[in-house]
Amino acid sequence: MKAHLADLNAFLAVAKARGFRDAARTVGSSASTLSEAVRRLETQLGVRLLHRTTRSVVPTEAGTRLIERLAPALGAVEAALDVVNLFRDRPAGTLKLNVPVSAARLVLPAILPGFLAAYPDIQVEIVAEDILVDMVASGCDAGIRYDERLEQDMVAVPIGPRVQRFATAAAPAYLEARGRPAHPRDLLDHACLRGRFTSGVLTSPWEFERDGEIVRIEPQGPLIASVAGAVDLLVDVAVAGSGIIHLFEDWLAPALASGAHESVLPDWWQSFSGPFLYYSGRRLVPPPLRAFVDYIRG
Repeated sequence: MKAHLADLNAFLAVAKARGFRDAARTVGSSASTLSEAVRRLETQLGVRLLHRTTRSVVPTEAGTRLIERLAPALGAVEAALDVVNLFRDRPAGTLKLNVPVSAARLVLPAILPGFLAAYPDIQVEIVAEDILVDMVASGCDAGIRYDERLEQDMVAVPIGPRVQRFATAAAPAYLEARGRPAHPRDLLDHACLRGRFTSGVLTSPWEFERDGEIVRIEPQGPLIASVAGAVDLLVDVAVAGSGIIHLFEDWLAPALASGAHESVLPDWWQSFSGPFLYYSGRRLVPPPLRAFVDYIRG
């Protein structure tokens, strides 16, 4: 029994988007075309792959099992087809990266302009999320993560700054009114502005370190914002004097440099190793990814 690759790709796109319209926008097709492709695939396989309601589309058990095997397989097919790029004068195709929001903001802006200029035939697609995903199953060629979150069977290449820090800051007016903390535990008496991941977990505890001593606190405060898309809101609210923020130092650097923010407990700011580009070593490396790896290695 042979299923057309286009129908398989259509099913995967709809299942991932949880809807025909959203999938159509993603792949540049129409909802009716995708619906017909999925219906044709279900007829050929003799099993329903998607539960359809007026509000959502959810894979059936059979559909879920197919997705688990299909996503990596189609990725391997695409990688195999990309081998022909080796015979071109320069690499071409699409490079899809899954990255944390912080990397999209702090790491990639210094890298992508030069890469895009060097490889005009490569199109880069960035998926910025604050949750861990199966990079291969999600259809991405590679991802960016920190070392404690890397899977053991992945190839990891350093990307971006090799040392980063979490910084704590507040508007000078806030500190004049509420006092300047002398120790991390003093933050428990302050209005702290916090983030929340899509998973529902707060970006706490806040962790500080000095002379080998590590202090973790569970701050409280008047505002919680989504890490996935509202971090700049937290920064702006802190600049306005509503509380203390704890975030990547590079993210706060402009406000600190301008004086809109004042450093809080700088002797306690904790350093950590920088991020890595990671990808599966168990399949052919597509030419666009190989070009990107070579570029960041310099």
